[in-house]
Amino acid sequence: MRNATITRQTAETRVAVTVNLDGTGAYENATGVGFFDHMLDQLARHSLIDLTVHATGDLHIDDHHTVEDVGITLGQALTAALGDKRGIHRYGHFDLAMDDALVRAALDLSGRPFLVWSVDFPTPKIGAFDTELVREFFQALATHGGITLHVDQLHGLNSHHIAEATFKAVARALRAAVERDPRMSGVLPSTKGAL
Repeated sequence: MRNATITRQTAETRVAVTVNLDGTGAYENATGVGFFDHMLDQLARHSLIDLTVHATGDLHIDDHHTVEDVGITLGQALTAALGDKRGIHRYGHFDLAMDDALVRAALDLSGRPFLVWSVDFPTPKIGAFDTELVREFFQALATHGGITLHVDQLHGLNSHHIAEATFKAVARALRAAVERDPRMSGVLPSTKGAL
């Protein structure tokens, strides 16, 4: 069973995340941040990971704590659901085109968190959503999911398209990485003996 539920509670947020790595991309995401919910929906649909996120946070201040803490909790849930990572592909990459935007994502479920981020939003906001929070989310996800993650924007004029292409590209890369490799059943995809 490759699923997990993780909860996180701080003075700023309460977050509950459930994942099923062998799902169909079903989702139920409610964070109080409309654009972010839309992005989480894309992450689920395109990764084929069933995802439920319920979060409440100090949105009267801003969206930062909620977005970051969802990233932390989702990273922890992915780690728990992956277990010892035997039999998975481990690596994934995807180039995703969305209208004017082209974003490349490459990742390694290595247990060694690292984010390389080369994405430049032309506007500071998408509606009421701060575009800088896209990076904050992926930084938290990579750190707490033990993911080496590279995200590169190759083209893009519209901030909404760039953000959505980013979430979809990472989702597609994640889908490839978490899938079971029929040639590696029960085998750890590393010569180190541990990930």
